[in-house]
Amino acid sequence: MENIGYTGGYIGEIRRLGHWIISQGCTTRWNDYSEIEAVIREIYHNRHTLTNNLRSLRVIYRYDVLGELPDGHKHFHTPSRYDNLSEGFKGIVDTACMVISGNGKNPSSAKYALISFLSDMQSAGAVSLADITQEAVLQAFSPKGTPIKSQSFKYNVEYGLRACSSVYGEALIGKVITYLPCIPAFGRNIQFLTPEEIQAISKTITHDSSISLQDKAIITIALHTGMRGCDICALRISSIDWHNDRLSITQSKTGRPLELPMRAVVGNALFDYITQERPDTDLPYVFLSVNHPYRRLHTSNLDAICVKIMHKSGIRTGKKDRKGIHLFRHNIATSMLAKGVAQPIISSTLGHASPHTLRHYLDADLQSLKACGLSISAYPVGKEVFGQ
Repeated sequence: MENIGYTGGYIGEIRRLGHWIISQGCTTRWNDYSEIEAVIREIYHNRHTLTNNLRSLRVIYRYDVLGELPDGHKHFHTPSRYDNLSEGFKGIVDTACMVISGNGKNPSSAKYALISFLSDMQSAGAVSLADITQEAVLQAFSPKGTPIKSQSFKYNVEYGLRACSSVYGEALIGKVITYLPCIPAFGRNIQFLTPEEIQAISKTITHDSSISLQDKAIITIALHTGMRGCDICALRISSIDWHNDRLSITQSKTGRPLELPMRAVVGNALFDYITQERPDTDLPYVFLSVNHPYRRLHTSNLDAICVKIMHKSGIRTGKKDRKGIHLFRHNIATSMLAKGVAQPIISSTLGHASPHTLRHYLDADLQSLKACGLSISAYPVGKEVFGQ
């Protein structure tokens, strides 16, 4: 592990856990690693501490049971809900994905909704579409009479099922669809950054020398382009057109190409990071982990960077305040709306697959909403209504 670049702290965590397992083995007879994991879950309640210990346990397990040394990659695979589906239900998911992809659309939303829905049906005893009952469907959507599924989830389940109708028959698919409950669409509040918060963040990444060039580049891209976190993580060196000041990507969520202008502030931040701080490696991705063995960053890493920057900026300190990378995407949308930019242009800039996606941001366009207000001057209200 030392030879391939693992840090002393990481190695120390694994050594410490190994000593603990051995010491506990004097009084507890371990039958398998699942028992060790269960004890660890009972002992550690802090999410980060638990995650670190389980990660170390998996490294030990792979070496002890499989004879495989750590190589810097995440190998542990917990069987997913798809893996646990019956072959019949897997076939439905695969068929839906194939048909939707064949129509030139991204099947991911329908795929995961179908997997969740069919997993619930399987838990209720069904192994095929013909086994699904209305009672099981209603129980999955509203266990104990409390609705837990959204209108969007129901839409994606129906969309995925309809994609399979040519293979499984419209009658059978239609019967299952009639079991799906009617769920009203509820609007959601969009959190966005205020001008004061944007100013604080800009000041911090400009003047705080303790912030790495990588963190500055990531926040600068998010602040000025509104790119999704997953697309920033997937950004490649080849995506940067230095001559034409342009970023060209294929969106992870929609699978569609997107070109964005690269402002000087973004290009400068990227150039500084790539030339001064980025590890010297042949990996194609722009943003990589700091320590060897190198890997591309994940959205969770970007969210952690946002939390750190906002803490340094003295903003969003409340427990319920949203602090993730997606806030910057919200900021681009609300800022363009406030400036009167046409909605099709905003949708194109953000890479929305559907212009209807923008409707969630309309409720945050405070300036336009104020313009819709009606005067109550013609309806006098007594002072007692508002108090003295």
